[in-house]
Amino acid sequence: MSESAESKPHAVLIPFPAQGHVNPLLKLAKLLHLRGFHITFVHTEYNHKRLLNSRGPNALDGLADFRFETIPDGLPSVDAAAADVTQHVPSLCDSIRKNCLHPFQNLVARLNHSANSGLIPPVTCLVSDGCMSFPILAAEQLGLPVVLYWPASACALLSVMNFRPLVQKGLTPLKDESYLTNGYLDTKVDWIPGLQNLRLKDFPDFIRTTNPNDVMMDFFIEIADRAHRASAIICNTFDELESGVLNALSSMFPSLYTIGPITSFLNRSPHDHLEHLGSNLWKEDIECLEWLESKEPKSVVYVNFGSITVMSPEQLLEFAWGLANSRKPFLWIIRPDLVIGGSVILSSEFVNETKDRGLIASWCPQEKVLNHPSIGGFLTHCGWNSTTESLCAGVPMLCWPFFADQPTNCRDICNEWDIGIEIDTNVKREELEKLVNQLMVGEKGKKMRQKIMEFKKKAEEYTKPGGSSYLNLDKVIKEVMLETPIADKSYLTNGHLNTKVDFILGAGAESSFNWWIPNSLWKEFKEMGKKMRKKIMELKKKAKEHTKPGGSSYSYVNLDKVIKEVLLN
Repeated sequence: MSESAESKPHAVLIPFPAQGHVNPLLKLAKLLHLRGFHITFVHTEYNHKRLLNSRGPNALDGLADFRFETIPDGLPSVDAAAADVTQHVPSLCDSIRKNCLHPFQNLVARLNHSANSGLIPPVTCLVSDGCMSFPILAAEQLGLPVVLYWPASACALLSVMNFRPLVQKGLTPLKDESYLTNGYLDTKVDWIPGLQNLRLKDFPDFIRTTNPNDVMMDFFIEIADRAHRASAIICNTFDELESGVLNALSSMFPSLYTIGPITSFLNRSPHDHLEHLGSNLWKEDIECLEWLESKEPKSVVYVNFGSITVMSPEQLLEFAWGLANSRKPFLWIIRPDLVIGGSVILSSEFVNETKDRGLIASWCPQEKVLNHPSIGGFLTHCGWNSTTESLCAGVPMLCWPFFADQPTNCRDICNEWDIGIEIDTNVKREELEKLVNQLMVGEKGKKMRQKIMEFKKKAEEYTKPGGSSYLNLDKVIKEVMLETPIADKSYLTNGHLNTKVDFILGAGAESSFNWWIPNSLWKEFKEMGKKMRKKIMELKKKAKEHTKPGGSSYSYVNLDKVIKEVLLN
């Protein structure tokens, strides 16, 4: 390893092991790599195998300074036939809490052992998915800064931070399952600063439990309790999109940085050499891009319910015939595990009806699809990745939230930002047919398209060089991620602090600084400096008083006294 490589900062990034979490954290890893970091990206063994299966045996070979590692997730192994689906989320969360800390610590120790041998730089910081808290414990034990990357909206983060108060106020768990349908979820929650006009149904759906020991509630309450111990929190949003929520969060987390939308950010950063490092856990059908070439601009409805959503066979049929009856071209992504309890079966009647204007694929490169000129609308589950990718492409949405933060996102999309229309949970083909036409050719769809194009332009402004999100990424790097711990006190005097730092983009080879004062101490230092400056100015004033001729200037009088009484005696 060269001397310049040895001096690189080394970030270890670990996502929650699900598609919607791997995607944005890999994008952040690429942005950090472009800014001079050595990257270690940590998959679970289960997802590592899925990636090799979907992208080929060399997909994770990486680069000399962008490497992939694995840890076990603690769940029982499954046979190959059952290993191409999203794992059961509650079981996965429970296992992560109980089983991932020690394997992760051992991995970091192994990386540092390799650093001692001169093979890679030593680990200087951890970057964890905000939906896992064990890396905070690892960072504390290892003496490393840890940044939480929150993969959902700021609104979802503030909602999760209030899960414990919701429990304390008796709003959750629900008394029984009738509360899911009797109007109780329309209860307004008006006591959380930054969250206006929020109903219980707008919170992440984990609160809709009747179990006082619910695994998911316990998992996220633990995350909320530990989040304050992180060195910083990064949000994949931008200030103008969620300003009120971000103001409230900033009072809770002084080291909060918005760097989104990360999709726009990475797309504006040249990264061809990293393009082969992908994250899709299913094989992509790229032929759909060729199919889109044959369609008119803004004529196609893109339908994708993400990586976790499941539905009944009856719901699938309602969606199918709603699309068919709308008479609009559509590209529909149907995962093999989309339908509960079995495979996807669509009738020959539906296939014949839509063969000239519909295409069904199992997975696709979503950002390329959304940015294709033929796409005019997006029927989505409202995952945060899909929401921000649609915003960055300027594509309005039809919203059918299913899980987790998706109801929260749907509320913002439809009620706060006016760039989408919500579909009833109990979807009916007649309603969907009407909404598809409203989205694609109706007056409301036209207004939503104009509004989302405004958001798209703002997102581009925030992520371009000099934009707020762009500057915030540089700030969190400098103020937190380069806050490298010192191995022991001898490093304070052995010349270590004279180490040249020449790897930061924009700093220049002859940078005038050698090291960084931790951001967490800046406010304290500034306040101390003010007090000391005031005190020394007071002492300066008194010194002048004591040395001026005559009056009560003791020093001047005392000099005369010592001359008269001693020296001339």
